[in-house]
Amino acid sequence: MSIDKDLLDRLMEGRSAGDLFGKEGILSELTKALAERALTTEMEEHLGEERAEEAPGGENRAPNRRNGSSQKTVTTDSGKVVLDIPRDRNGTFDPLLIAKYQRRFPEFDRKIISMYARGMTTREIQGHIEEVYGFEASPSLISAITEAVMEFKLVRASGSNSPGDCLKAQNVTAWQNRPLEPCYPVVFMDAIRVNIRSDGAVSNKAVFVALAILPDGTRDVLGLWFQANEGAKFWAKVLNDLRNRGVQDILIAVVDGLKGFPQAIEAAFPQTQVQTCIVHLLRHSMSFASYKDRKAVATALKAVYTAVDAEAAEAALAEFEDSDLAARYPAIAPSWRRAWNEVIPFLDYPPAVRRLIYTTNAIEALNSKIRRAVRTRGHFPSDEAAAKLVFLALNATSTEWKRSVREWHAVKSQLAIMFEDRFPMA
Repeated sequence: MSIDKDLLDRLMEGRSAGDLFGKEGILSELTKALAERALTTEMEEHLGEERAEEAPGGENRAPNRRNGSSQKTVTTDSGKVVLDIPRDRNGTFDPLLIAKYQRRFPEFDRKIISMYARGMTTREIQGHIEEVYGFEASPSLISAITEAVMEFKLVRASGSNSPGDCLKAQNVTAWQNRPLEPCYPVVFMDAIRVNIRSDGAVSNKAVFVALAILPDGTRDVLGLWFQANEGAKFWAKVLNDLRNRGVQDILIAVVDGLKGFPQAIEAAFPQTQVQTCIVHLLRHSMSFASYKDRKAVATALKAVYTAVDAEAAEAALAEFEDSDLAARYPAIAPSWRRAWNEVIPFLDYPPAVRRLIYTTNAIEALNSKIRRAVRTRGHFPSDEAAAKLVFLALNATSTEWKRSVREWHAVKSQLAIMFEDRFPMA
């Protein structure tokens, strides 16, 4: 809906462009006028509903009516605004626009949370608000707003039922414990490192992230887990958490050589195929080779992971082991042999599926967004503080990482054939 130009001209009459923003700007006046008009409309609807619902035997009782107004200073995007909040005689009016004990418009809180999620510190947010909006927001206020993410629900987008919307609909604790789908076609698992203070000392902890592909091709983060050291015991805890939240089956789990993971997933999900990230295995191999030999090593190893089947791959690896390159870099071939049981499942898949599980880049791209947010923090005071920021970073970038997988239709068809009755119907 466009605004009438004559109305805009009347609003701007006698004002300059510099009078638009700031404490005394026209935007602040418009915010006050529109808010008070909305509150008046809410009061009229409230009184009308009470009269309609009044019991038949209450004819002699005086109907509820207006009872003046009270002033409240509210923080908005354009600064602090003093609103005249209408009152009713029975004291039953609780406006939706700005609730009884609310002192900030929701949009203001969302902007604070958005800046925090993008890596700005509390002091940086304070300076930004003062510079742009012309008023001071104390560090304690900013902390209180971001802490609300841990305690209260955010509003779900109207009409949206996507699993990923849980990031918007729930607080961190509820999101981490929410029910999950019975089966996920593919789950990527990886970790980032953050510094967290515990018992008076700062330790480097891993934040493990599980990124799943749903049957419709969209992505969803299943949870976050903090641990100083990975191992079979830790992974058993993670996988049992997934089972307790409703996961009954995972078709393919793609990991980056996570210690103890194959044994743990075999115990929790015996039918799951564990696939090591081929790209990470290649990078590990390249770290042993000198720069001038890397191209030759990459070419030799490509014959292994692009082989038509496991038998051909075995032959290609054996050929590499007998080559001069393997003699110069004796650590490369054994690293492939150690991971061989997690490499060969890759060779059973058709090209469309291979392209999807060839690398954990999907989750690495997500982790890069998380790293960007946590980079400005020297360390976190607790696991909960780190979880809050990671949660907000996921929420802020959800439109990017939740996008559907490319060529999913072809991948889905192949997985449905390979896994038959195990593949979930979208």
